[in-house]
Amino acid sequence: MNMEYSGYQRNFDRTVFAIFIALVLIGMASIFSAEYNPNSEKLFSWDSAFGKQLMWLAGCIVIFAIISIIDVRIFINLSYVIYAATLLLLVVTLALGHTISGSKSWLILGGFSMQPAELAKFGTALALARFLDSSNVNLANKRDLFFATLIILIPLGLILLQRDFGSALVFVSFILVLYREGLPGWVIFLPLAAAVLFIITLIAGTLYTSIGLTVIALFFYLFSFDKRKALWLTLVALLTGILITFSVNYVFNHVLLPHQQSRINVLIGKEIDLKGSGYNVHQSLIAIGSGGVLGKGYLNGTQTKLNFIPEQSTDFIFCTIGEEFGLLGGLTIILLFTGLILRILSISENHKLRFTRLYGYGILSVLLIHFTINIGMTLGILPVIGIPLPFISRGGTSLLSFTMMIAVFLNLEREYRHYFK
Repeated sequence: MNMEYSGYQRNFDRTVFAIFIALVLIGMASIFSAEYNPNSEKLFSWDSAFGKQLMWLAGCIVIFAIISIIDVRIFINLSYVIYAATLLLLVVTLALGHTISGSKSWLILGGFSMQPAELAKFGTALALARFLDSSNVNLANKRDLFFATLIILIPLGLILLQRDFGSALVFVSFILVLYREGLPGWVIFLPLAAAVLFIITLIAGTLYTSIGLTVIALFFYLFSFDKRKALWLTLVALLTGILITFSVNYVFNHVLLPHQQSRINVLIGKEIDLKGSGYNVHQSLIAIGSGGVLGKGYLNGTQTKLNFIPEQSTDFIFCTIGEEFGLLGGLTIILLFTGLILRILSISENHKLRFTRLYGYGILSVLLIHFTINIGMTLGILPVIGIPLPFISRGGTSLLSFTMMIAVFLNLEREYRHYFK
């Protein structure tokens, strides 16, 4: 890769760096609060959940510092190697991993556990950017599109084999990178339409959904101007929709795990289980609602302190913030993530180095889907699928992965801020 630049830049982008630091500090404070028990002597122990997260944070600080001082071209040149290493970790996890909450997605190393799927997001973002940055790659070429899609599908497939559907879903977000590079918009529309059709079929049933699709297709054909072209388009869309509809029951009953089936049933109102699958969301809404506008104050959340909310320091960390800091605290988190995503988008769009744009779109896609789904499931508007809130939820591998994502992006933006060909 030929590249010239006008000199080493010392300062990171202040906005991204400041929001990153703010979210990490909020995360540590929230984990401490969620785990806080005044009668416990183990809170500050390295064996406690907070103590382990603190050690992960220390490691992340060291790694961030190393990334910030080395030549970022190392990551560009080793993109495929890093990607291959994360794939190898996924394969090792399939063979030797431990099953937690129904997913064989964890490696236990000493007293620490790690989730390679989190690192695979970083590796995939790098590899996809490197491939698309190649001078002769064009997504209009079916061969190039195939290989770009394959980079996404390999880790996605390995993670599906681990039955970690939440992490696998995150990789779908990389479609946004392909869309930015010229992939037609209907490619993004299709998975969204399939998801909506899946839910509608569960609610209305196969027969009524198929009838509805047929009526819609008929109206589309009758009111189209080019009947010849519309006929084939309508038939393909109708047959695809009906095929998805008839596969819903099989996927729901034979692919999804029982707790995942129950969570979806609770979400669409087919099942009311406030003591089972609906318990987490019910208690989360109580915690957030009880926080009011300003919250109950730090360390004063009753739902949190009395352990009403399972996974309150991981997947449901947002309800801890909502209870203790109220609507104001929740909006602050939303604004911080929105600001971070928009700033990464702005830098990516305006940066002259194509790799930076591609990589930036990769990490903002991952951040966007994590943020949207985590907040959505905490508020009960999306099914609970076990996706952490970046930088805030407890989880060392997640913190490490997102730290590396941001560190490499900041280094790319800084070192090639005035890049030119």
